[in-house]
Amino acid sequence: MTVATLLFLPPDDSQPWRWWRIRDDMVEREGEGLPEVTAEDRVVAVAPADAVTLHWASLPARSPAQALAAARVVVSDATAEPAHDLHVAVGRERDGERAIAVVAPARMAGWLAALARGGVDPAAVVPAPLLLPEPEEGYVRADLGGQVVARGRTTGWADEPVLTGLVTRGETPRLVDRDALRAAAIGAVAEPVIDLRQGAFARRRRRTAIDWVLVRRLAVLVGLTALATLAIDVVRIMRYSFGADAIEQRAATIARQGLPRGTGDGDASRMLGERLSALRGPGQGFTRTAAAVYAIVEAVPDTEITALQFEPNGALRVSLSLAGEAQANTVKSRLADAGFTVESSVFQQSAGRLTGDMTVRS
Repeated sequence: MTVATLLFLPPDDSQPWRWWRIRDDMVEREGEGLPEVTAEDRVVAVAPADAVTLHWASLPARSPAQALAAARVVVSDATAEPAHDLHVAVGRERDGERAIAVVAPARMAGWLAALARGGVDPAAVVPAPLLLPEPEEGYVRADLGGQVVARGRTTGWADEPVLTGLVTRGETPRLVDRDALRAAAIGAVAEPVIDLRQGAFARRRRRTAIDWVLVRRLAVLVGLTALATLAIDVVRIMRYSFGADAIEQRAATIARQGLPRGTGDGDASRMLGERLSALRGPGQGFTRTAAAVYAIVEAVPDTEITALQFEPNGALRVSLSLAGEAQANTVKSRLADAGFTVESSVFQQSAGRLTGDMTVRS
């Protein structure tokens, strides 16, 4: 069931307020003065035609702010007052064009203040000419809430003999009968071509009561999301743990392959380390110590190794043949720089070469 009240704003204070009560797409009642408005009512105020200037223009599809800026440019070309000093409202697009309404901000504020004093907060404010049916051609006129208004396809104004003649170029507007007028007005109220309650005069949204059912539903959704996130983390941790266990098991299997047969159970990595230490020998082991000694001796000219002997205590005995004492001192100092402790025997001169032993320890 559709319930609405069409409230006609008087052109001046000397004229009374008029209203139509609409129910189920019919004018149920009408009267003068401010009507009693119930909570189920949708009040639409009708602005007098002489207070609103209407334009139609082709504005490209864009955001509301951009459409309003373009409408102000159109209005500035058709009015002597600066567009930023006027209240400009833009209607919805229809057949490539939009209706543009211009009204003085003081008039708009005065109407809303008068309605507020009567306890009315209108859902929309529409210009009176736009309640008339849109003619396919020519112009139409009607008495609407005590105001005689006229309309064309892209025009709307307060019907005055001189003004009407100028707009229509002498053509007499057709009179709209009562039933057609009311049907058109009811349709315009249901879907206004333009609403003046825009920008600074837009209707404020009332705060509604908290929907606790919705709040509980959102809380459940948040809880389920948290549980899902936690479950994902738990699955990831378990996956990493299983992967680490598998890697450790594989490492233990590989390490056990390097142990001799018959080795008892135990930590395969530890036992493999012990075997490597035994094979390598004490200290830094034979391999690392010998490699370091060979690298240093090769770097010293006219120096060569004649014999190697690896001792059980990790010391490496190196027999050297050198060109002279300078080479022996060089080898010894470089071994010390490499982190080894070096003890030299007494070198002897034989056949033009200097021979002797060096004991190298970690």
